[in-house]
Amino acid sequence: MTSPSSPPPGTPSPVSPPPKRGGPPKGLLIGLGTVFVGAAVAGAFVIGRRTGGPSLGGDDGSSSPSLISEASGTSAPPAQVEGLPEPTSTELEVPGASAPMAVWLDVLHPPKVREALSRNAWLRAQLSQPLGQGFVGGWAGFFGSTGEDLKADFKGAVLDLLVGRAANTPFRVAWFAGVARASTPAFILPKATASATAAYNALDAVASRGTLTAKTCPGGTPTAVAEGLELKRWLVAEQTLWAGRTPDRLVVARHPIAVLQGLCAEVPELRGEDNVDVELGFQPEAFGRDAQLFTHVLGLSPDTRLQFGVEGDRLVGRGIAGELMEGTARLDKAPLSDDLLKLVPEETPVLLAMQLKLPETLTAESLKAFWKSGGVGATRTRQVAVVWTPRGDSGLPQEVALLWGRPEDGPALEGFFTGGSSALTQATMCNHVVLASSDAELQALRMSCSGGKPNMLAAPGPVVTGLREPSSVAFGVNLGRLLSGLTMDGFLSESRVGRNAPIPKSAPPEIEAARRDLESLPYLGLRGTVQGDSLVPGGFGS
Repeated sequence: MTSPSSPPPGTPSPVSPPPKRGGPPKGLLIGLGTVFVGAAVAGAFVIGRRTGGPSLGGDDGSSSPSLISEASGTSAPPAQVEGLPEPTSTELEVPGASAPMAVWLDVLHPPKVREALSRNAWLRAQLSQPLGQGFVGGWAGFFGSTGEDLKADFKGAVLDLLVGRAANTPFRVAWFAGVARASTPAFILPKATASATAAYNALDAVASRGTLTAKTCPGGTPTAVAEGLELKRWLVAEQTLWAGRTPDRLVVARHPIAVLQGLCAEVPELRGEDNVDVELGFQPEAFGRDAQLFTHVLGLSPDTRLQFGVEGDRLVGRGIAGELMEGTARLDKAPLSDDLLKLVPEETPVLLAMQLKLPETLTAESLKAFWKSGGVGATRTRQVAVVWTPRGDSGLPQEVALLWGRPEDGPALEGFFTGGSSALTQATMCNHVVLASSDAELQALRMSCSGGKPNMLAAPGPVVTGLREPSSVAFGVNLGRLLSGLTMDGFLSESRVGRNAPIPKSAPPEIEAARRDLESLPYLGLRGTVQGDSLVPGGFGS
């Protein structure tokens, strides 16, 4: 572990020129990306409009129309139960090392979240449109198949069985670090009830088409079952899931290694506050030294998490919570200035703002001494923000900019960030030093500052009010702009069949319709404010 009073081992000294790289500091992007991934996952069931409607099946075995079934526009096709391959059993090659959880999403009050999903008019409408059909894909057949289709000892759809009975107590969705094939999420039910175990057994009895046995956990550690673990391959409607269980835990994933990791991982007791229904966490060490450096600069401990709550039929931000690293005083608290809000374009998909305590005079030497002493000496709070437009195609250039709220630090920042073959473009506007990844990004900020395009002061009133509340760390994601942009990037990347293929002049009607629907999603904001040695959460949004 890294000492809280000094940067992680191997961290480059501020005296040395930064390594050559293209675009913004990698650590900054990794930290932002980690935060964003979870917000996007939570945003998948945001959402936006309050209406009434039926709920999904409950623990009593009752069922109701399945959201997945609606994606096809009619009922889900029946499962094919004739001619399935005979079950097989082989031994799994267990990885030589365990993989840590990189990102996890804890659903702390599943019935409440499930009710919100089933009642949400926007989500129900989209599942019958091309947007929802593309998202669900072939899984409509798996989850829409019924016990009658499978000739099983349960009634209703597979979705109602798994969600209404198995996932009726707190569960975790975990993404493990490591090889890409095993990085699919694992759904972990750490405290399986009798009803959940019965649901598992009922589906396993008719869907199991293969078994892998693992004698040990990854790294050679013993399993929770003395004779080893069995990983079952479930096949329904030509779709495969892997599942496994111990006496008190159930795990389901797309890959058997992810199931094994989920069965062997240490999972704390999942308990939430009354108004917190979903939490997102991440482990900086799983992303390497750059991510460790990012969280170290902020003084955030590994238990930092984003919190969300359910209100009616939508998910809302509750804030950023967590302890601060012992002996650190990296963060101050203040509202975001109007100069900053004027500088940030209203259409910005992702905004991260911090109130950083740094040396009174910022130089390479003063910064080095500051880290070495653990933050001792005269400091001044800098308002720092990052605006980011994630892209849905790795071949597209990054669109990111660093906004620094003290123009006097410009010469020092130029030395820190603009070295190398791909220097950031620097300018001063709206009383901020701006370091942008491209001239186009810099021009967009300049237009926002001058009033040539809408800025964050023109955002919905609750969003502006939330950003003006005192905070130490503020995170905002414009779900509509974000997902609409990623959809268009994805379409264009799929349309390019060759390096010299022309970019389509327009998207098909169904893509444009999907983008319009996505753009109706709200703005989701979270903040954490230093109080003592922890962050007090707060949320806002449109």
